[in-house]
Amino acid sequence: MADRVSIKDIAKAADTTHSTVSRALRDSPLISDATRERVKRLAREMGYTPNAVAQSLQTNRTNAVGLVVTSIADPFLADVVKGVEEVAQPVGLSVFLNASHNDPNQEIQVIETFHRRRVDGILVASSRIGSNHLDRLARIDVPVVLINSEAGEDSDFLHSVTVDDQTGARQAVRHLIDRGHRRIGYLGVRNRPLSNERRRQGYLDALAEAGIEPQDDWVEIAAPAGIGRDQDVTAAEALTPSLLSAGVTAIFCFNDMVATGVLLACKHQDVRVPDACSVVGFDDIDLARYVTPSLTTVHQLKREMGSIAMQMLHDLIEGKTVQNRVLPPRFVRRESTAPPPRSDA
Repeated sequence: MADRVSIKDIAKAADTTHSTVSRALRDSPLISDATRERVKRLAREMGYTPNAVAQSLQTNRTNAVGLVVTSIADPFLADVVKGVEEVAQPVGLSVFLNASHNDPNQEIQVIETFHRRRVDGILVASSRIGSNHLDRLARIDVPVVLINSEAGEDSDFLHSVTVDDQTGARQAVRHLIDRGHRRIGYLGVRNRPLSNERRRQGYLDALAEAGIEPQDDWVEIAAPAGIGRDQDVTAAEALTPSLLSAGVTAIFCFNDMVATGVLLACKHQDVRVPDACSVVGFDDIDLARYVTPSLTTVHQLKREMGSIAMQMLHDLIEGKTVQNRVLPPRFVRRESTAPPPRSDA
């Protein structure tokens, strides 16, 4: 294996000093354009690779950011990560990825590990951090941006990019009302309490606007047993029969994976969707287009959410001021909704 090319080697080939080469590679204005270009050309030809550790000691920057996700298998987060990388790569930032597995304690441990590794900033996707962890976050002296967050939007040291959950839910339920439904259920989740409450409130807002009094047995909140979104499917599948027994003709679901569980439960009970029951999801993950019937849902700007969050983090690293963002949802009508099978007014 060939020896690593050093700045000393380049200096010898260029017949100049170590300090001149070092300054030329850092684009120092103290070095003439001609010398800088000659040094860089030699560095390329000799296969020189900068020592990232040495550079970080000189600049107090690592040009790396940490990204905390709930699970690398989460279909929602795939597009978010794409958006993060699209902004990070052109500005020379590497992205280190780690999963928290929906555990708030593990999430804060991952964040603290990133901090010890001297990353320049941290992105946290779908955070589960509770208020009891905010004091620990406050002591982390690097910028933090939350994506699709479950906590901390009102903190003065955390920044966030989220979707307008309440408006999206209201759009979904209004669509069902416009199709003629009056008995509309909501199937939420317990392990994302902030988003769940906002979407439940949007559901209630739409019913109130239409003069519909919701019944207690129209709402079920699932408690997924595991860490993956596939657990949303299993939990929703188990609770769907009780909503159907309550006589709902449509179900608005916390997310598309919950809606997938509803579709499976309806299939097992020979309840035809959308003829006997309409189903609406939230997120518009890729799966929503391919299930049968294709899923009516609320589209989140997932890729844009990632790119905006990464741009915010880069601006914070550069010492700029940023504003929290709440992105608009967009309703997507597909095949899983239709008028109710009979008048239930």
